[in-house]
Amino acid sequence: MTERVFIALGSNLDDRLSYLQSGLDDLQKVPGLVIERVSRVYETAPQGYTEQPVFLNAVCCGWTEQSPSELLTAIQEIEHRHGRQRIVHWGPRTLDLDLLLFGAVCSPEPALTLPHPYIGERDFVLVPLVEIAPGIRNPITQQPYADDLKRLNSCELPAVAQLRL
Repeated sequence: MTERVFIALGSNLDDRLSYLQSGLDDLQKVPGLVIERVSRVYETAPQGYTEQPVFLNAVCCGWTEQSPSELLTAIQEIEHRHGRQRIVHWGPRTLDLDLLLFGAVCSPEPALTLPHPYIGERDFVLVPLVEIAPGIRNPITQQPYADDLKRLNSCELPAVAQLRL
C-alpha cells in the first residue's frame, strides 16, 4: 500500500544548505519513496540545547511503498552517511531527518512514534509543513497543524533558500 509521508530536514554544521540538498537528493534515491514537494528552507534558532549554531530547516513530502520501520532505517542510513553523530541530545548535527507523518499511522512505539511527538510544538517544523500542505491535520486529534502554528504565535521565520527536487 502506498502512503503519504512527510520528512523534516535540518542541519546546523558546516555547509548547512549543502547537507540539506544532499540529504534530499539521497531521499529521492530510496527505493519505493517518491518525493513530490519540498518547502523553502528556513533559518531557525536551536531549541532545547541552545549553545550551538543556528539551523536550516525544511520539510518534504512524498509517497512510499515501504513500511514505517523500513523508511526509518533508510533515513537513519542517510544521516549516518552524512556524518550524523548522536552525542548531545538535540545537539549540533550535519544532517537531521525526522519522519513526521506516515499516512494516518499512529504509533506510540519508542523506536518510532507517529505522528512525530513534537510537530505541534516546533515552528521550525510547522512553518514548512503548513507551507507545503496547508490543510494537513494531526491524524490523532484531526486538528489542523495550522492551528498549532497560530497557537505558537511565533515570529515569521526567514526563508533563505529553496532546495531542488
